[in-house]
Amino acid sequence: MRICKREVNPPGAMIMKDESLRSQFGQSEKVVNKVQDFQEDEELFRYCTLPEVLKYVECFTGPNIMAMHTMLINKLPDSDKQTFLHPMHQDLHYFPFRPASRIVCAWTAMERADQDNGCLVVQPGTHKTTLKPHGYPKLEGKTNKLFHGLLDEDEKTPKVHLVMEKGDTVFFHPLLIHGSGINKTSGFRKSISCHFASSECYYIDVKNTTQEHLEKELQEVVRKKYNATSVELKDIWNFRARLVQGERINL
Repeated sequence: MRICKREVNPPGAMIMKDESLRSQFGQSEKVVNKVQDFQEDEELFRYCTLPEVLKYVECFTGPNIMAMHTMLINKLPDSDKQTFLHPMHQDLHYFPFRPASRIVCAWTAMERADQDNGCLVVQPGTHKTTLKPHGYPKLEGKTNKLFHGLLDEDEKTPKVHLVMEKGDTVFFHPLLIHGSGINKTSGFRKSISCHFASSECYYIDVKNTTQEHLEKELQEVVRKKYNATSVELKDIWNFRARLVQGERINL
């Protein structure tokens, strides 16, 4: 709440807002839908170091753990245009490092999440598939920047809605196909998450892969934010990655 009101300004964080609501609601939680990259903020980053979280993360990553991507999500009440629907996607699409089996997301509900307010939706078993092509979905309303989705979604694979109570946490593989529905309530669905990876993971070149267009988009965002002339994808991730436990090796 204090971040939304600008009473607190987490260093380095990207505060993502729905600009169309700003004139109506000003600086408030009714406008901010995400706080991304909070790794420099001491208070929020405590989430990534919680023993209750790391004891499970270590099962996937091993002892050398990096926090690669952090998010505080405030899913706003939605309109008919489904602006805040997050299409089905695989997180690995965003990551230029491998192997996928040493990456895991911890996602914690900060209040009850259910079908009414847009809980997570997953397709069990899809973590055993390959990385599929992603892009912007063809929705009526405007699409949020970098909210990519599968270009060819398999409707036959069953979907499971993850109904979670406050404090419940799920851990999932970066190839698991998942998304979230619209928030049909007048409240906000808040959650906090961190993607962890083994520091022994290595960077890959995404040129001539399905991830290449994302690289260009991300580079453009960083160039504008930091007024940089040229930036490598690997450098962007090196900059935001933080050692949580053990030794920093590759990432």
